[in-house]
Amino acid sequence: MNRQDVAEVLAKPISRELLGSSIPARLAYVGIDGAPRAIPIGFWWTGEQVVMATVPKSAKVRALRQNPRVALTIDTQDEWPPRVLLIRGAARVELVDGVPDSYVEASRKVVPAAHFEGWEQGVRALYDQMVVITVEPDWAKLLDFETTLPEAVEDLLLARRGAAVVDGQLTAGDQAS
Repeated sequence: MNRQDVAEVLAKPISRELLGSSIPARLAYVGIDGAPRAIPIGFWWTGEQVVMATVPKSAKVRALRQNPRVALTIDTQDEWPPRVLLIRGAARVELVDGVPDSYVEASRKVVPAAHFEGWEQGVRALYDQMVVITVEPDWAKLLDFETTLPEAVEDLLLARRGAAVVDGQLTAGDQAS
């Protein structure tokens, strides 16, 4: 997927809503043992990158240094139709002193305002260093289940109508419906 296609997906109103929401991302990566992992994690969208932060000695940091390819999912709950943003990319990990501003901003989305000042003081007292995980998307897909569906479902619907998609174009069968 080229950068322009990724940017178009991420610029859609539903994508922007999900990227700015308090919904945690689900970060999928390959553990050191070769087994898949998926974890919920707070994030901050910069407009070009997904930024997360964690404890320097966390298992995900070691794993991402070994294999930086990741997938992220941000999706709604208790909403119909569901909205799902899928992102893939390579994670960059960087050890930083103190608590990164992006971590504080990501947390602002989930920590109630009445508790935020105390939370922030506690976090700043706890962490001497953190690892910033940055993912620049190289693939993205939005599923809103109204205008976009998973590819396999699209293929099934088209097959039922006697049509197919070849290189993004509808072919043969009931093309007008």
